[in-house]
Amino acid sequence: MAIDPDGIRYSIVVPVFNEEAVLPVLLRRLDMLMDGLDGPAETIFVDDASTDCSSIILQAKAKDDPRCRYIGLSRNFGHQIAITAGMDAATGQAVIIMDADLQDPPEVVGDMISRWRDGFEIVYGRRLSRRGENQFKRWTASLFYRVLARLSSIDTPRDVGDFRLIDRKVLEAFRAMPERDRFVRGMFACLGFRQTEVTFHRLPRFAGETKYPFWRMLRLAVNGALSFSDAPLRLAIWCGLPSGAAWPCRCWQCSTVSM
Repeated sequence: MAIDPDGIRYSIVVPVFNEEAVLPVLLRRLDMLMDGLDGPAETIFVDDASTDCSSIILQAKAKDDPRCRYIGLSRNFGHQIAITAGMDAATGQAVIIMDADLQDPPEVVGDMISRWRDGFEIVYGRRLSRRGENQFKRWTASLFYRVLARLSSIDTPRDVGDFRLIDRKVLEAFRAMPERDRFVRGMFACLGFRQTEVTFHRLPRFAGETKYPFWRMLRLAVNGALSFSDAPLRLAIWCGLPSGAAWPCRCWQCSTVSM
């Protein structure tokens, strides 16, 4: 029996890219999560053009379980677009965003819901530790947040990814934002609303490989800086001044000789 969309209280958005190794465990834990919630829930899987068997597993789950929905993107658009597509499809009064690799523990969602009931409209997960990551990965992650804090004109919480709960009113405001190169966590920070955190220890990846190597982390940082800072524009202007001053003006007024 299908769930009435108007009655859904919680929407769980899970972007997926080549996660076939972890999906059996993820699906069991999501079932346990939805079974324990205090209202009807749905899980929206957004497949970012996986090349393994992820799409087959998720489509079968969506067919067998009316609480689950499957969205397959036509090509690999990236993590931030996949999140956006899932939120566009969400019908719940509270929307939870979490990754498929189980480094964002589904059990933390209960703490987020408690803070939401306290009146907070954005509840984000802040990592107390990053288990299973090598020193280089931890260093680049720390550098990412330091650079972003220095360049950005908004206060993006440190050690916070996209794992969070947002209220329906926040989602509607988010949908109205025109950004094309999306930096979702920065967009939520920019929106305001009542925000708070829940802390957790980030677990090692259950299986598979990270989908955020250094170059993708760097690209995400650049998108964040370009979207929420005027520093790149000011740098371009200052770099362009010397070349502009080196060339004489050749407009018609300056070229006219007075008689």
